[in-house]
Amino acid sequence: MSNTIEIKVPDIGDFSDVPVIEVLVSVGDRVEAEDSLITLESDKATMEVPSPADGVIKELKVKLDDTVSEGDTVVLIEVSDAAETVEEGEERAEQTEAPEPSTPELPASEESTAAESSQTAIKPAASSESVVQIATDAADIDPSKVPYASPAIRHFARELGVDLGRVTGSGSKGRIVREDVSTFVKSVMSGAAGATSAGRGLGFDFPELPEIDYSRYGEVERQALSRIRKISAGHLHRNWVGIPHVTQHDEADIMDMEAFRKANTEDALAQGFKLTPLVFLIKAMVAALKKFPQFNASLDRDGETLVLKKYFNIGVAVDTPDGLVVPVIMNCERKGIMELAAELAEISGRAREKKLKPQDIQGGCISISSLGGIGGTGFTPIINAPEVAILGVSRSRMAPVWDGNSFQPRLMLPLSLSYDHRVIDGADAARFTRYLASRLEDLRRLTL
Repeated sequence: MSNTIEIKVPDIGDFSDVPVIEVLVSVGDRVEAEDSLITLESDKATMEVPSPADGVIKELKVKLDDTVSEGDTVVLIEVSDAAETVEEGEERAEQTEAPEPSTPELPASEESTAAESSQTAIKPAASSESVVQIATDAADIDPSKVPYASPAIRHFARELGVDLGRVTGSGSKGRIVREDVSTFVKSVMSGAAGATSAGRGLGFDFPELPEIDYSRYGEVERQALSRIRKISAGHLHRNWVGIPHVTQHDEADIMDMEAFRKANTEDALAQGFKLTPLVFLIKAMVAALKKFPQFNASLDRDGETLVLKKYFNIGVAVDTPDGLVVPVIMNCERKGIMELAAELAEISGRAREKKLKPQDIQGGCISISSLGGIGGTGFTPIINAPEVAILGVSRSRMAPVWDGNSFQPRLMLPLSLSYDHRVIDGADAARFTRYLASRLEDLRRLTL
């Protein structure tokens, strides 16, 4: 006996209308439990929807570039010995017998932009510089220059009057996805097509960058930014322009900490993970946040209220081939050094493999960006809003330190704390970094 079951989109956090970037199965395919069916990609996280049981694909409810939300049905699978009753299966089959073809729609937040841009598209062009154009007739298009986009995206672009030839694709192999079209429309409506305009609306009026033909000076190659880099660029620009950054620098003597870490390295490796200095920084950060609660806070959107957090979730910047990702380790105050090391290794691995879930990048209190494995003596990290501070860590070095009688060789770790000066004063930042350093310098204090 077999039943047909629905596979729905699981809990994906606060996200909705998440694009389908891959459909990994076809009708008639046999799948096993935990085999991936489709891949979804939100702002900075990619997740796969797995099959809960062995079975055969009977029907696909989504296609490439569709958008889905939690609870949407994506696949129908025929399984044997399913937990559901026959009656439930028949009732579900009746409900899904005649699916209506999906029509591309803009997310609610973009409806007004779409309406405005549609009106703009049918008006006579104000000048030869207008960047919103009605799609040209197919007979006039050079086949070698046809934009790489699915039929659904072409239809979507035609509805908005967007010439796909002017849109840069962020999908695989330069494929144009829905967000590329929406981003282009937004940039047109803001009067700066193709340019970042994060400073607008903040009291700044930046002149637009000049259009330059770089090929005049030599050979060039055009390479589209990854989706993660494109999204990060806007966030970083907004945070840098909209937040008054100040960076406090200090150093921590980690000679004893490093000796302890090396003494426990083999124990950690035997458990399947590395014991890195970053784990001790996370523990020290929790202690510092408890001591200085204004650092464990966010400025409310009204700009007049500080939201103080009673939990301690630490974001850790991870360098991936597609750009910087900041997964969050939750409830760090409840976890020991070894437990944190294991979780850090696991979540960093998933970040590099693009397997983070939306929940993995939410709820952070403060972030740590460590470049110690690469080099440098200090830098100015950009605050990851709505957090109010971020800690930058550079490579440790041996340095002569005066002990009152003579210079002693000590291993010093450079710390760079960028903070929001609207919330935090310089004196508090100096106290925070010194307190943080003191916890690293005496491991006994990490347990207090």
